[in-house]
Amino acid sequence: MIKMMHHKCRQEFYASSQIKRFLISDNLVPWSTEFRDYNPTQYTCIKGAPWEDPNVDDPIFKPKWNMMDGNINRKSYMGIYNIDAEGYPLNPIGRTGIRGRGILGRWGPNHAADPIITRWKRNHNKSIQLHEITKKPILQFIGIQRRDTLEWAIPGGMVDGDEKISMTLKREFLEEVLNTLEKTEEQIQTLKNSINELFLNGDKIYQGYVDDPRNTDNSWMETCAMNFHDEDNNTVGSLNLEAGDDAVDVRWIDIKHDLNLYASHLQFIELVALKHNAYWE
Repeated sequence: MIKMMHHKCRQEFYASSQIKRFLISDNLVPWSTEFRDYNPTQYTCIKGAPWEDPNVDDPIFKPKWNMMDGNINRKSYMGIYNIDAEGYPLNPIGRTGIRGRGILGRWGPNHAADPIITRWKRNHNKSIQLHEITKKPILQFIGIQRRDTLEWAIPGGMVDGDEKISMTLKREFLEEVLNTLEKTEEQIQTLKNSINELFLNGDKIYQGYVDDPRNTDNSWMETCAMNFHDEDNNTVGSLNLEAGDDAVDVRWIDIKHDLNLYASHLQFIELVALKHNAYWE
């Protein structure tokens, strides 16, 4: 169960910027708690990208909150979110110390998908390696080093429009872990064929809000995290990992409790370890 209190989106500075957040204590995070002195900075990055929402006060912008809006999914995994008196959607977890859309593309929920690819760590004779104290098997996952923050993370990405989650999971894995953006169509098809079976059998680990440093009071990340486990290491184990797109590095990482990962990713990894009864502490 993921704890519903955000921390990474309440640090002193907004994601990858010098824009200061209004610092608040845990007890003042919920919207239901009165906070008359709350006066955070308003920040919305306008890039002119086709996937960006206009400003809420733009007369041509008439979003359908809490529902499908054409091919844009404005529904939240967290249920119905509130809209304030000025027409802004409110973060379902509470205050973050900054208003606006930040660097996210959508007001309200921004949907992502995170494929957690795992295998058992094996020793020189190919038997599963056990932790020396707990004797539990050691699980590994494929992690990428993000280009923007240099933190290690699950190789996920944004869901494009009305794209199916299953397609996003596979696309992000191919782009960030196998660098298909720089490969020929023939090479891409070969890689797709090699992972198709693995991606047919995934288990949903988590679906909901993400404590992401890009979150604001009015725009936030949500994800669907799926685990794809290669029990015999016959599928992904034979592939050459190559960082691409938003990743600068990629590798197999031993799963343990003290990993320093991006956003809520360590919590997702813990759920995977518990699911497989693997070493964690």
